[in-house]
Amino acid sequence: MVIRQPIITVLGHVDHGKTKLLDRIRGTGIAEKEAGAITQHIGATEVPIQVIENLSGKLMKQFGFDVKIPGLLFIDTPGHEAFTSLRTRGGSIADLAVLAIDITQLAQPQTIEAIEILKSFKTPFIVAANKIDLIQSWDSKEGSFLENLKNQNEKGEKELDEKIYRLVGQLHEKGILSERFDRCNDFSKQISIVPVSAMTGEGIPELLMLLSGLSQKFLEKNLEIHENSAGKGTVLEVKEERGLGKTVDVILYDGVINVGDEIVLGGSRGIIKTKVRALLKPKPMEEIRDPKEKFNHFKQVGAASGLKIAAPDLENALAGSPISVIKTGEEEKEIEEEIKNVKIDLEQEIGPVVKADTLGSLEACIKLLEGSNFKVKTADIGNVSKRDVMEALTVKKKDELMGVLFAFNVSVDDNAKEEAKLHKIKIFKGDVIYKLIEDYEKWVNDKRDAKKKEKLELLTMPARLELIPGFVFRNSKPAVVGVKVSEGKIKPGTTVMTNKIIVGKITGLQKENESISEGKKGEEIAVSIDKAVFGRNLEEGNVLYSFVPEDQFEELKKDGILNSEELELLEEIQSIEKNIVEKDLEEEL
Repeated sequence: MVIRQPIITVLGHVDHGKTKLLDRIRGTGIAEKEAGAITQHIGATEVPIQVIENLSGKLMKQFGFDVKIPGLLFIDTPGHEAFTSLRTRGGSIADLAVLAIDITQLAQPQTIEAIEILKSFKTPFIVAANKIDLIQSWDSKEGSFLENLKNQNEKGEKELDEKIYRLVGQLHEKGILSERFDRCNDFSKQISIVPVSAMTGEGIPELLMLLSGLSQKFLEKNLEIHENSAGKGTVLEVKEERGLGKTVDVILYDGVINVGDEIVLGGSRGIIKTKVRALLKPKPMEEIRDPKEKFNHFKQVGAASGLKIAAPDLENALAGSPISVIKTGEEEKEIEEEIKNVKIDLEQEIGPVVKADTLGSLEACIKLLEGSNFKVKTADIGNVSKRDVMEALTVKKKDELMGVLFAFNVSVDDNAKEEAKLHKIKIFKGDVIYKLIEDYEKWVNDKRDAKKKEKLELLTMPARLELIPGFVFRNSKPAVVGVKVSEGKIKPGTTVMTNKIIVGKITGLQKENESISEGKKGEEIAVSIDKAVFGRNLEEGNVLYSFVPEDQFEELKKDGILNSEELELLEEIQSIEKNIVEKDLEEEL
């Protein structure tokens, strides 16, 4: 039996500094290289125990931790709520978690979601209360938080304590007992809160000390593995590598894997069985997605590790799939069962078409869409094809707002572009999932607003017009008079009436000798009214009202179309029209 390094997953709300914390530890710039500075795929970074001892050795002795683990393996997970499925998988293989919380914003919706995930998987975690450098009276410096604490003024300490205890209160509401790490009485019952700054590096020694020490103290049995057991892991990404062809980036969380081993993993066309041709790892302290130097080749790799596997027939490998070395022959059935358990249910007649580069991204898009009450019709990995566009077209014929395509981190084939242009199929393309979904929601709202505006254009708005004394510009054919719009809105084509008779239809509006399309409340304008004859059916002192067709009253009364004054006027108009109609019927009889 040997002790493997613990797997640490980093969770939290978007922009709360997860990747920057790892950047501070490994001294790289991964965060700035990500699209939109948000982590879009799970990454892995190994931090050797020598690095941890250099930074945190004194603290370990101070807190009584005797560390034997070979290091820490960090999984950097996307922080937006769209990535629930990825974080869930991350949580299922993680030994410990770091929950990054911006101390100036405290717990946000995705923070709470991350807590629920960690609780459901019973994953122990530490809170990194990040961005203490933004606390006004706190003087943040690189290095140990406890050492820096000695040099703070009373105001700075008080401000930090206030924020920490607000956070303690929020966590308590979620049933979690927590305390600043140096005040914890029992690490097994209280969640440690470590004040840190990814910007200055303050608190990083304490964070590494606690992760290492708590792993050693409480998880040692979980970290024991048999040196020769079959390797098991999770596929992070499927990549094309020069000279190697298709490869898979993997987190190996159990056992060992050797060059020449037969392995099994999930693919878009079924289970893939292949033989390991090469095992590669980035150098320590480098991120598997973005190594500065070439990978190192290994004949054997043991858990826990982030590694790249080169093997034949990986073209259809699925990111997010389990992967296992074949030893007993039962591994294939086990992976089939696991893949079935994460299978996406897409039995929808109406819904958008989603294409993405990985299984995790695909699930993330679907998760967020479902959170916005949009059910996906079809979802697949790979570039957008003509077939995808035609699928969206069948949906568009039933529902224009659902007949769209999402293309996350993939290209759109040329013939697909032509087909989409021909049929006016909207394609939302991007490499930041939450932004792509936001763009769609904005497009939907714009479309709905445009339709609403178009519908409103066909409605006759309630209006009250008061004739201005002495402003009769023409007596008839048409009559032209000055009016003040005392309530509502008026536009050409509207029939107007007094409280007794219908007068005629407005053929034009003018303001300051310029034609206008609408007269609004408070404006004084000139109106032309056909069939109006001043002195016969139109007189000074008259008040005119727009004549609203009977079938439009209910539509106008719907929420958001009219304000309270306009609704009151509409009721008055409805009453006037009823009297006019009854009077006309009596005259006919």
